[in-house]
Amino acid sequence: MVQIIPIDDPEDPRVAVYRHVRERDLVGRKGGFIAEGEVVLRVLLTGGGPHQAASLLVDAKRLDKLEPLTAHLPSNVPVYVAGQAVLDDIAGFHIHRGILAHGLRAPDADAATLLATLGERALVLGLYGIANHDNMGGLFRNAAAFGVDAVLLDAASCDPLYRKSIRVSVGAALKVPFARVAPGEDALAILEAAGIGALALSPGAAKPLTDLEPPARAALLLGAEGPGLSPAVLARARPFCIPMAPGWDSLNVASASAIALHELTRRTETRACPPG
Repeated sequence: MVQIIPIDDPEDPRVAVYRHVRERDLVGRKGGFIAEGEVVLRVLLTGGGPHQAASLLVDAKRLDKLEPLTAHLPSNVPVYVAGQAVLDDIAGFHIHRGILAHGLRAPDADAATLLATLGERALVLGLYGIANHDNMGGLFRNAAAFGVDAVLLDAASCDPLYRKSIRVSVGAALKVPFARVAPGEDALAILEAAGIGALALSPGAAKPLTDLEPPARAALLLGAEGPGLSPAVLARARPFCIPMAPGWDSLNVASASAIALHELTRRTETRACPPG
């Protein structure tokens, strides 16, 4: 039986975790995260990811429509219901989607342990210095779309479970397994020990993407826009480029990942267009 709890006071301590979500996103949520919108909520509740919902805060007008989703909630997960004005006052800005969820993140995965779970064919996304939350969300969305098995993040990359990253990923950040490589750890050595070949995307590479023959177990390495991957990383990987029109050498990192992942998977995976 779902717990429906009306909230009339924005200062009600039961919804304190939702208060001023923009500011609190900047300082972290002590093992939790905030998910926003119906599509993301569906992934959290039914997508099979490792994270769990702790509570929901929704606009009263949306409650009936959400009943098919809230039916998946354990009985100990409350659904707080408020009017739009109270909801906005709690969050600190207008929540036009009218749906927030407080989630509890699963324990951080160890990179080597995560890679050890992958099969004979595997595709990993390795991210270096991705500090923009929109780009992080787009990268995870593409990872889900093209069947990436795991994402490795370096210490300089931002948190995929930041509210904006989750929203831009349309929930993929809650579903695609990821692990962060600790400062001082060598991501390429971890990949090599797992038998995964490193492919580095770089506009300065001589070999075009279309000529690349990926190994059965491959990692696509991407760096931040601007600096890209370091020379040290490129020297230890197989670099390749996306051919572009003369006089231009730049793509948004999320866009570049979509092109590269499509090319890497189209020859080895059977894909179909999503149902209309």
